[in-house]
Formats: sequence, structure tokens, C-alpha cells
Amino acid sequence: MSSSLTPEQPQNRQPHAWYLVQCKPRQDERAEENLLRQGYTCYRPRHSRERLLRGQKQLVEESLFPGYLFIQLSQLDNWAPLRSTRGVSRVVGFGNQPLAVSPELIERLQQRCSAPTPSPLLESGDKVRLNNGPFAELEAIFLSMDGNERVVLLMNILHREQKVRVPLSSIQKAE
Repeated sequence: MSSSLTPEQPQNRQPHAWYLVQCKPRQDERAEENLLRQGYTCYRPRHSRERLLRGQKQLVEESLFPGYLFIQLSQLDNWAPLRSTRGVSRVVGFGNQPLAVSPELIERLQQRCSAPTPSPLLESGDKVRLNNGPFAELEAIFLSMDGNERVVLLMNILHREQKVRVPLSSIQKAE
């Protein structure tokens, strides 16, 4: 595995392109911080999710792609400091040629990751509103989490209270 990736000057490359950087294990945040300090444009997609920490549910922000981040570079930029940046392992590529990432992919990631979180922290008994699916716009009562991605709700269906399991992303706290 060579860490001496150096871009060549093909005519079909854009002046600034996005590249994938592999970080050292559990050092994504450190690599991003150090690259930003050096003046590079970086993007580390993140998402929020509810986790059980020390017996309590907390909303934590995690890397969408643990161990990787994107960096925007020009063919004319000095790539040498990347190799010695703390937290950075290498620029991903084939042979000695770094592989550019489609700008459309970066745009889609930025749009999806900047979208509001699906729901705030919920406690048993909170009123929620479903925002899609067959029960869209109906209200329910949050009972509990069912794994990491699903919730158990209590809904009034046909004049009876029923337990329903739905994806966490399909509810929001009612106001």
C-alpha cells in the first residue's frame, strides 16, 4: 500500500475535485480538524442517532462513513502535507493515482446529511405525529424504542388502542 499518491495532469480533470481520504482507526475527527487547520476544504458526513450511554438515551453524532472523509483539492495544490497530517492514513486511489469522487455524490450527501434529524429524544408517553406511510398525519403515543431504528407506538385504530412498530425516521414529536 503506497502512501505516495501524486496526481498527474490529465486534461479531463476539474480544477478542484473531491477525493476520499482514509483516516487512521477512530481518528476521523482528528484528521478533519488537522486538515481544516491547514486550510484544506474537508467534508465528513455525519448523522445523529439515539444511543444508550451510561444507562440513558442520548442523541450522538457519528460519522456516516467511519474511517473516511472527503477533501477538495486542485491538481496544483501541494499534496505532500496530507501524508504527514495527524489522523490521515492515505488518499484513496488506484496505484499512484488518486481517485476523484463525483461532485454530484458530495452534493447529495450534503443535502441528506443537512436534513433535520428524524425526531428529538423521546420519552415514554410523549405524543408523536407520523409523517409518512399509511398512518401519515395521525397522532400516537410513544411507548419505547424497538432496536436502534424502530419505535413502538400506541395508536387508536378502529376505536381500539393498538401497539404499532414503525421506523424512527417516520415520526416527529407533536407540539
